[in-house]
Amino acid sequence: MGDVFFDLDGTLTDPKPGITRSIQFALDKLDREVPTEDELVWCIGPPLLESFEKMLGDSRLAVTALKFYRERFSDTGFYENRVYAGIEHTLTVLRDSGRRLFIATSKPTIYATRIVEHFAMGSYFERIFGSELDGARSDKSELLSHALEETGAVAQEAIMIGDRAHDMIGARNNGMTAVGVLYGYGSRNELVAAGAHRISATTGELLGNLS
Repeated sequence: MGDVFFDLDGTLTDPKPGITRSIQFALDKLDREVPTEDELVWCIGPPLLESFEKMLGDSRLAVTALKFYRERFSDTGFYENRVYAGIEHTLTVLRDSGRRLFIATSKPTIYATRIVEHFAMGSYFERIFGSELDGARSDKSELLSHALEETGAVAQEAIMIGDRAHDMIGARNNGMTAVGVLYGYGSRNELVAAGAHRISATTGELLGNLS
């Protein structure tokens, strides 16, 4: 049985309020137009600096926006989150079967660790792999390459589970099995186009796709 790597946002937890409200806070601080929470769901998953660059069209301004984002997220936003129903059962079954479980997220490791601890999920995961605050390893392909090397996991036997295209692309680029989930923030078309080998519509379908 291969090792299993989970994305965090949109896969283990639903972070929509915390992320979108923190983006709104940052844009407001910059006196920019503030979209609604629903209009910002496309930002959930990909590296935030890239999302701010797309919204603002200015890489230096995007860095400032990210600082404002973190100002709110580190105090308030990361609590505006919830674990998806059924996830803890899935994690329990996988852990009890002897499989090694890891998190691989574009979110900075410091925030990912706080979230995992907040929801008492730490016992499920051997290690959490995230980006650095300076943006290093925010690319999912680079992150997974690092994670595979650090864990000694065999890529051809390992599985990456995520809800967005960059999760599938990262898995494919590293020779891993890419499993997409539809209860997060990516569409079936997005996941299929990015190369998902399997797709789970619900958390309940995940176990059947990990055999």
